[in-house]
Amino acid sequence: MKFIKALLLLVCFIASPTIWAQVVAVDSVTQHAKGHRLSLGGYGEIALTRNFYSDNIYRYRNPETYKDDPSHGRFDIPHAVIYLSYDFGKGWIFSTEIEFEHGGSGSAVEKEWEEGGEWEQEVEKGGEVELEQFWIQKSFAKWANLRVGHFVVPVGLTNAYHEPLNFFTVYRPEGEGTILPCTWHDTGISFWGRAGKFRYEVQFVAGLDAFLFDRDNWIQDGAGSPFEFKVANKYGFAARLDYYTIPGLRFGLSGYYGQSMHNTYPHDMESEGQVNKDVKGPVLIGALDFTFNRFNWIVRGNADYGYLGDAYKVSNLKANSSGGSSPTNKSQVGKNAVAVGIEAGYNIFSQFPKLKKHKQMLYAFGRYEYYNSYIRASEQPSYDYTAKNRIAFGINYYPLPEIVVKAEYSEKFLKTKYNNEPSISLGVAYQGFFL
Repeated sequence: MKFIKALLLLVCFIASPTIWAQVVAVDSVTQHAKGHRLSLGGYGEIALTRNFYSDNIYRYRNPETYKDDPSHGRFDIPHAVIYLSYDFGKGWIFSTEIEFEHGGSGSAVEKEWEEGGEWEQEVEKGGEVELEQFWIQKSFAKWANLRVGHFVVPVGLTNAYHEPLNFFTVYRPEGEGTILPCTWHDTGISFWGRAGKFRYEVQFVAGLDAFLFDRDNWIQDGAGSPFEFKVANKYGFAARLDYYTIPGLRFGLSGYYGQSMHNTYPHDMESEGQVNKDVKGPVLIGALDFTFNRFNWIVRGNADYGYLGDAYKVSNLKANSSGGSSPTNKSQVGKNAVAVGIEAGYNIFSQFPKLKKHKQMLYAFGRYEYYNSYIRASEQPSYDYTAKNRIAFGINYYPLPEIVVKAEYSEKFLKTKYNNEPSISLGVAYQGFFL
């Protein structure tokens, strides 16, 4: 952490006078050209990966057994997104974002870790085709805008800036993408605005569901819903503040608070004479992030810390819940989770005038992150494999400002008794507007 602080101080010292205005993802869908009311755009990613470690579901339970397993490959289309926005005039705007994950909708076959590796076939509601944004906004002034509908919850760097030109790695940064919903989107009311060098936002949304939390992803699945509606017995509050300080530098502070217990369907408060009514499962998240884009350097960093109250009681209630086709995840969930990351890249083509003139860029980058999705309460069992250090380095080539070709080597370092997890990945992505 001392290194990150020193780096931030250095960036503040060398930066000079024009502000680099990075657009928050929740606003990126509404980039209307002057005089045009209709906006159409999007982004997409193609990823090819070879993992040089075992993909057996028991590789953390018996690491030595699977140490010499063969490598495995995965080809994927993580996200293909369509933006559509229309400005009705007089401050009224409608915007929507439709996302196709992993190639589209339909049924999928999965190996269930919590059920001894049993194969299950299911229709992937909420994981294959998603309405990531759908809202109507009334703008009263630059500093006062009101949105109602379904929108991005901008907690953490990745959620706030999740389009593929906002990170160097082939896939979204792994730490935040493990412990938080990513992309986190929910239904509610949002008030936001810009004043001077600040952009601020406060959101009121449906609460998380503690019965969908788990050991490997902390609260990640709690923002979703297995039903045709989002249960809202409890509510959540999210906020974000971005400060566009000296030229090229932006600092962000974001957070979330809400109760996660008794946010199920059917409502669970009537069972057993309300003996569990005092188990609230409060979720508290705080996140700091920054971006610097100047002097042919791009540097990004984040630090996220999360707290789940009543984690031990929540885990026991989940484990003892009714079985059958219940959507409850019965694994332990940790009291805390953490994700810290930093990446830096330098544009090599900036030293070649002809390439620079044609707006071609080649960034050589490196990234380090540490994350842990299960920091247990003292009464809970230990699962040390959830603590991971990850390094990555590679290149990002931009033949055009809207298109990037990515190549990356990465390796995850686990505690001594576990096997490290190296991989190589190639990716192609675009991000832009057609109208």
